[in-house]
Amino acid sequence: MAIVDLVMPKMGESIMEATILKWHKKPGDSVKMDETVLEIATDKVDSEVPSTAAGTISEILFNENDVVPVGTVIARIESGAAAQTETPQAAAAPVAAPAPVAAAPVAVAPAAAANTNSNRFYSPLVLNIAAKEGIGMAELENIPGTGNEGRVTKKDILQYVANRGAAPAPTAAPVSAPSPAPQAVVHQPQPAVNHGGNVEIIEMDRMRKMIADHMVRSKATSPHVTSFTECDVTNIVKWREKNKKSFETKYGEKITFTPIFIEAVVNCIRQFPLINVSVDGDKIIVKKDINIGMATALPSGNLIVPVIKNADTKNLLGLSRDVNSLANAARSNKLKVDDTQGGTFTLTNVGTFGSLMGTPIINQPQVAILAVGSIKKRPMVLETPDGDVIAIRHMMYLSLSYDHRVVDGSLGASFLTAVANHLEAFDINRTV
Repeated sequence: MAIVDLVMPKMGESIMEATILKWHKKPGDSVKMDETVLEIATDKVDSEVPSTAAGTISEILFNENDVVPVGTVIARIESGAAAQTETPQAAAAPVAAPAPVAAAPVAVAPAAAANTNSNRFYSPLVLNIAAKEGIGMAELENIPGTGNEGRVTKKDILQYVANRGAAPAPTAAPVSAPSPAPQAVVHQPQPAVNHGGNVEIIEMDRMRKMIADHMVRSKATSPHVTSFTECDVTNIVKWREKNKKSFETKYGEKITFTPIFIEAVVNCIRQFPLINVSVDGDKIIVKKDINIGMATALPSGNLIVPVIKNADTKNLLGLSRDVNSLANAARSNKLKVDDTQGGTFTLTNVGTFGSLMGTPIINQPQVAILAVGSIKKRPMVLETPDGDVIAIRHMMYLSLSYDHRVVDGSLGASFLTAVANHLEAFDINRTV
């Protein structure tokens, strides 16, 4: 009999750990090749982990709700055949050799440069400890990390907190001995607080906690500036109303406003490519691909941002298909990890719920996000060859939040104005 290691899979280039949601098997249970053994969750999506061998579950190494680094052995399967694809060092500590973990993408700063790597990932547990101890992001970035790719672990931050008053500098050398096998990160309960009064306490679910951490990190990373404009979308409203039935009949897809907005954004990114960038230390990384994230509300009230890849290569039909497919997958919890990866710019429709405008928070590591408000009829002054007239028009506010480290007001406002102009110039006679 052979023992096959089941490891925490690599779910994407930026994902370094996952939370175990539910075990479908227990020790002693038989399992088939590719049968689901457990469910896991990352800060992007939930996923199932299949068995890599047929046999019997001999050992489960982590509990539900444990946060486990990728490449770590999470269970062992007793198989009648020799393992073909798993690592042979079943008893070796996974961190002793870097092979199980994919190499960092070239845009990520080396782990040694902890004091300049402003995009270094921090787990929710580390961020919670930092917030509790009053450690700001600038101080957190200078804490040496002993985890994968220089990441700060729970042990690192607790050791830093313990020595905070005595140590004169945060650059003390980490423990020289090799690290033991990665241990699960267990979220510690917070001390009970007496809130008083007539209150109801609702525990954040896992996704809400991750969203909260992501929003806090974004505000700590990017100095946000928001510019506003409005645009006349009467032509778009009338065109859609006229063509939505024929569009669905011809292509089998509903036509919403979202793909029309994305089409305008893509055309304007071509005109202003420095909106489609990210920041790595003091370097600006210009993205040649245009991948548009679209913020999508889930039935739970949480938010997820699936990504339309290579949106600049698709026509209105292609964008409509992607928008509808991703939105349906998000609402039915069927998004794949890759569906939320690689976004370079995000669009959020705050008008869906009746809001006129918003000040959206940048989806890191992007540098800009566009919010579109609700479409309202208003009396507007129109210039005609015969003089000014007042007419009822369909109007919409646009707001662009951008990272003032690399996007100045002139670029941000120019891009926003270009999007508005593009929408206003929509051809009402456009063929379906």
